[in-house]
Amino acid sequence: MQYVFCNQCGHRNPPSSAFCSACGAVVDTPSMHTNVLAKTDPLLDGVYDDDNAIVHSGEIAPGEALLVVRQGPEIGTRYSLVGDQISVGRVPDNDVQLDDFTVSRQHAVFVRQANVWLVRDLGSLNGTYVNNRRVDEAVVQHGDDVQIGRFRLVAFFG
Repeated sequence: MQYVFCNQCGHRNPPSSAFCSACGAVVDTPSMHTNVLAKTDPLLDGVYDDDNAIVHSGEIAPGEALLVVRQGPEIGTRYSLVGDQISVGRVPDNDVQLDDFTVSRQHAVFVRQANVWLVRDLGSLNGTYVNNRRVDEAVVQHGDDVQIGRFRLVAFFG
């Protein structure tokens, strides 16, 4: 029998476990990851005019933040981050609604702290990824890929 080990405490769990029986953390196995391939080769960004993740310098005012859906059901959609906290999830009462079954009802939140934006996962089943790394909380910088379910969002800051 092959076991699954918890990434938090190292406890050995049965292979069908979704949560660690010792600490309750999500058992994160490579087969559970949501992998999304980029729409275009990242080295060719800006070469194609139909790339919806291009934001020209004059489009964002200083201090503004913008998320552009680069991949997912709503490709090209832009979300302006206005305020100090922006909720993201599947249900309509979120500031950013990403209507897809791979997105939790209350999936993540973007929080402004001084001049920095953080993304914080709210215990979602599929997790939140920044630049292909699963995170509980991370600083989001200009050009970072934020993956929430099947949606890949690119962050732009003015």
